[in-house]
Amino acid sequence: MSQSDNVPQNLRTFAGYTWRILILLAGFAVIVIAMGRIFPVVFALFFAMLVTAWTQPVMKLFQRFLPKIISMILALIVIIAAIVTILYIVITSTIAEGPKFVSSLQSGFKEITTWLQEGPLKLSDQALGSVISQAQSVGTNVAKGLLGDAVGALGSVGTLVIAGSVFIFGVIFFLLTPKQIWNWLISWMPKRLQTPINTSGYLAWDSISGYTRGIVIVALADATLVFIGLSIMQVPLAPALSAVVFLGAFIPVIGAPVATFFAAVVALAERGPLIAILVIGLTVVVGSFDGDVLQPLVMGKAVSLHPLAIVFAIAAGGISLGIVGALIAVPIAGALYSIAKYVTGRDPDHPFPGPPPVLT
Repeated sequence: MSQSDNVPQNLRTFAGYTWRILILLAGFAVIVIAMGRIFPVVFALFFAMLVTAWTQPVMKLFQRFLPKIISMILALIVIIAAIVTILYIVITSTIAEGPKFVSSLQSGFKEITTWLQEGPLKLSDQALGSVISQAQSVGTNVAKGLLGDAVGALGSVGTLVIAGSVFIFGVIFFLLTPKQIWNWLISWMPKRLQTPINTSGYLAWDSISGYTRGIVIVALADATLVFIGLSIMQVPLAPALSAVVFLGAFIPVIGAPVATFFAAVVALAERGPLIAILVIGLTVVVGSFDGDVLQPLVMGKAVSLHPLAIVFAIAAGGISLGIVGALIAVPIAGALYSIAKYVTGRDPDHPFPGPPPVLT
């Protein structure tokens, strides 16, 4: 009897999974480090993919009666015009009401501070000062981390020019010759792996493109619902607060509620505690409608992740790449999850060619 026969089967199976996972993590770490060296180019290509996902449906619509190149140009004009219009509305509303918005936030935080001192908690000046200084320190560090990473990676003029060029050419060729590019990449893979890799790639693209298109609709819907609710409750600065919610909604699960918190602070300063509580209730209603109705309806199976997994992905992306990482973490996690379901034989719509691997 060999010594390995004395090892329990469950332990051998667990060890088999463990060393395979470690190898996968090591390979993933190498890929991440390599991409980190050329992060601006990788980010430009990824952003080109996002713009391609927005543009493709419009381009296909134009292609019904126009040549391909003209359809691409018109589709890009439509998408760029839509992006510029949305940014113009968000920026102008924020700038127009910015001073009053900051003043209302200061008044709201002052009322919260007074309640902490005179309310049930009865915090002393020293304890309150310690809490405020710690919150300011955390906020400053988070802001530096989120903005610093993005600015540092895309800081120099030369890097911006290179990344911008990669982005422009990436969008053009992703729209004009997507199948040729993908088939060329697949042709370099071993024959026995071409079918699984090809299917994995299409599943990943469906996940990323579905999420990319859906999140814009979700953000617009969240901002519209918040604007309607704030207008009904006669909370000042509704356009600016809705703009903040729109931007926050691009970070799923946590973005819109955090943004709506500022609306509650403004409501507290301008309309009193009762309206502030109603605004918090509005946050819960909008969040429930977003998660239970809107996202499943708009995105379908594009990102079928548990909310806890989404929060974990956003946290990991934010720590690794700052605000850029927080924004792209969910579509990447959704794509990886789709691939993982496929290669492990858990996707009923796309059966893996041959039996799923059995670890012994």
